[in-house]
Amino acid sequence: MGRFSKQERSWMLYDWGSSAFSVIITTAIFPIYYKAQAASAGIENANSTAYLGYTISIFTFILAILGPILGTIADYQGYKKRFFLSFLGLGVFSTASLVFVPEGQWIWLLIFYTLASIGSTGANIFYDAFLVDVANNKRMNKVSSQGFGLGYIGSTFPFLLSISIILLSQQGIIPISSTFASRIAFLITCLWWAVFSVPIIRNVGQVYFIQRDTKPVLQSFVRLFETMKHIKQYKHLSIFLIAYFFYIDGVGTIISMSTAYGTDVGISSTVLLVVLFVTQVVAAPFAIIYGRLADKFSAKTMLFIGSFIYIIVCIYGYFLETAIDFWVLAMLVATSQGGIQALSRSYFAKLIPKEKANEFFGFYNIFGKFASITGPLLLGITAQLTGQSNMGILSLIVLFVLGMIVLSFVPSDKKIK
Repeated sequence: MGRFSKQERSWMLYDWGSSAFSVIITTAIFPIYYKAQAASAGIENANSTAYLGYTISIFTFILAILGPILGTIADYQGYKKRFFLSFLGLGVFSTASLVFVPEGQWIWLLIFYTLASIGSTGANIFYDAFLVDVANNKRMNKVSSQGFGLGYIGSTFPFLLSISIILLSQQGIIPISSTFASRIAFLITCLWWAVFSVPIIRNVGQVYFIQRDTKPVLQSFVRLFETMKHIKQYKHLSIFLIAYFFYIDGVGTIISMSTAYGTDVGISSTVLLVVLFVTQVVAAPFAIIYGRLADKFSAKTMLFIGSFIYIIVCIYGYFLETAIDFWVLAMLVATSQGGIQALSRSYFAKLIPKEKANEFFGFYNIFGKFASITGPLLLGITAQLTGQSNMGILSLIVLFVLGMIVLSFVPSDKKIK
């Protein structure tokens, strides 16, 4: 990491720490743990998957509403770090609270999962907005993709420790239950996340800002209204957000619902955990490769490629039956998951006025989060109506196709100064 400045390294290390939440809570261990607890309470598989989808829709709706408002306030000098710390604290505390939920209390698991996810995703709004403070336009693809790459690498350590404890407990090698082992994984997650948040807290500050007003909250609403009123002035930004709305919906749904879907088609929890661990390892270099290829060809081109690969994922996912199928599916996702997210972030950062980064990343969040409402909701409703989770996966294809069509109308990022 010697090629990067102290601020860039500190910013990227937050991805190293916070990605533990993404893999252990959002993608891997928590969904499996939740499914087991719901099953012990007599909830059928399709219904518990649907309830998880509805929960994701609820907290993403909350963040979609709050994102632009809080982002606009955070553009004032000194506010960005405060909001970042507030959401970070909520996320870490709520993740720790999962440890203390009694067995079978699946509703409380979903409540604390909602609060933890609001904290994690809320902190990411301001973390993403800090990209304009640590890197210039020429370095954004590299720094953003490197951050995602480090995130995948960093998350493998707490994930490996967590699944080792769970597997050893299942085999009776260590004298604890699988339930207690999963709770230890939740504790490891919040500690890892908190520790690697220290560098960004200490070394990254708000470089671009708007001078404070005597009535910052009131003026923030005025500014937000004015931005929405004149949004047509930001033509390419508006078009990109629509494209992003569609394709990131599919990406987010696949990430958040993959383990629940794997459980529904009969993949064992052990296989799921091992596959997801390998996925993290494989995804790390591909995220970095996406950044390098974007500098050579353009981020827009790589976003097209990533979206096309996800279409293949949806088609393959419909026919998924065996553990080998799940392996193939996971490796396909690993090639593009980090890259498509990293380059979306850096492309958007190049389009926005830097002194309004929080406000515009609030809009970025609202499009991403409203998208994350429709995908899980669609999958949940489809699973309940048909009794087959794979029908929901297939329906996601239309989102990637629409995203690619709209994306074709934005300029190459190589033409953005």
